[in-house]
Amino acid sequence: MTTTAPGPAGTASAGAGPAAPRRLPGLRRAGKAGRTRKTKRIDGPQQRGMMRTALLFLLPLLAFYLVFYVFGFVFLARTSLQRTDLSFLDAESVGLENYRLLFTDDRFIRALLNNVVFAAAAVAGALTLGFFLAVVLSTGMRGRKVFYAVFLVPSLMPVALVASVFGGMMENRYGTLNETLRSAHLDFLAGHWLTEPGLAYAVVIGIFVYLVGLPIMYYTADLSALNTSLLEAAVLDGASFWQLLRTMLFPLMRTTHKTVVVSILLMSFRAFEIVFFSTKGGPAGGTEISGTYVYNYATSPGPRVGYASAAAVVVLLLALLLSAIQLRFTGKSEE
Repeated sequence: MTTTAPGPAGTASAGAGPAAPRRLPGLRRAGKAGRTRKTKRIDGPQQRGMMRTALLFLLPLLAFYLVFYVFGFVFLARTSLQRTDLSFLDAESVGLENYRLLFTDDRFIRALLNNVVFAAAAVAGALTLGFFLAVVLSTGMRGRKVFYAVFLVPSLMPVALVASVFGGMMENRYGTLNETLRSAHLDFLAGHWLTEPGLAYAVVIGIFVYLVGLPIMYYTADLSALNTSLLEAAVLDGASFWQLLRTMLFPLMRTTHKTVVVSILLMSFRAFEIVFFSTKGGPAGGTEISGTYVYNYATSPGPRVGYASAAAVVVLLLALLLSAIQLRFTGKSEE
């Protein structure tokens, strides 16, 4: 007759084999030397030495920043209070007169509104087209290299080159688009894409929407780190692709949405090349943005450099405000 060994409740019987050793909670596994690792504490003098070494490596970057950013901004702010030309000789102090003229100029207000409209179109394209393409490309579909070439490669190329190509394609007389329409006997669809106000506005919006390569990369990176167990459970429950896209993937990407929106808003204030190399701000300033507005006044004859500097200061402050918003959103997302 088999007997069981005495012991505490829950131990295995003799016929079931030896009981597995229980690991007490909070016990750390010993290292190779049989001892736990201790964190090395850095004392005060050693910490100060490390700070001095780090500062020594940062000095070249700080010098570059002081010369090209701080000095540049101070020089720009001082020039905005003067009436002068590109020679900066015989500059006349006018106080805040340039700013008063700036905010009463309907052309400048329209340029800022164009910035907002183009940025809104780019944001809408990124949150819809960019997000959809990122999801489709993440599924490993066939022919995804073609989509990468069409949408990602232009975003990695100089924006001036992309805008110049679009401008050549949309040219009225020998542009690729009109020539293709004429060869297909669709002459009635050929138009003055860059000289008619409505068509030129649509062309610039199209370029902004087309450059969704950066948002696609943002979404693709976050989709690759997504927990797929939730999606697999939804698929097993019978959810369709569009239901996954609308009710699960899009809400889960809310942090990425914030990054995309703020980055595109900042890009809209640096989109000088898109407008200048496609429509040059025309016709009649209809597609002008803040960058082309500043450029046109800074390069025009006469003492207008101070006025252009005032416009540049206002645009720079708006860009810094958007950057602060981006840092705040990024900090909350990391928390």
